[in-house]
Amino acid sequence: MHINDAVFLEDLCPKFRFKQWRKSIHRFTGKSCIYCGKPSESIDHVIPRSQGGLSTTENCVPACLSCNGDKSDENALYWYRRQSFWDPRRAMAIRAWSEGDFRLAIRLLQWANPNFKARNKNYKQDESKYKAA
Repeated sequence: MHINDAVFLEDLCPKFRFKQWRKSIHRFTGKSCIYCGKPSESIDHVIPRSQGGLSTTENCVPACLSCNGDKSDENALYWYRRQSFWDPRRAMAIRAWSEGDFRLAIRLLQWANPNFKARNKNYKQDESKYKAA
């Protein structure tokens, strides 16, 4: 039997694939809002769909309902710059995420939120011998 002959659950139920995709986005950030750090309950488009943004991983970030509703259909970076909770590390993480550099985005979010490791159970500790100064 070849892989092309197999039938996968995602093929029979496209909603299952979409649900798994949404969960994986939340898992990347330890279920925290990329903007403010509160628990995330929704997915936000960095470039809104009304402005031509696509529903791709690079354009979708986890967000709390408050940030998602307040941002509405604005560009995420322009909106975030005007917020009282603006953090340059999170702004760089949003930029890195939208450019597809998820590893850098996660590192910046860890730097912005020291409790990230304690909340994210799937996080693997870097086991390298060399530590940053």
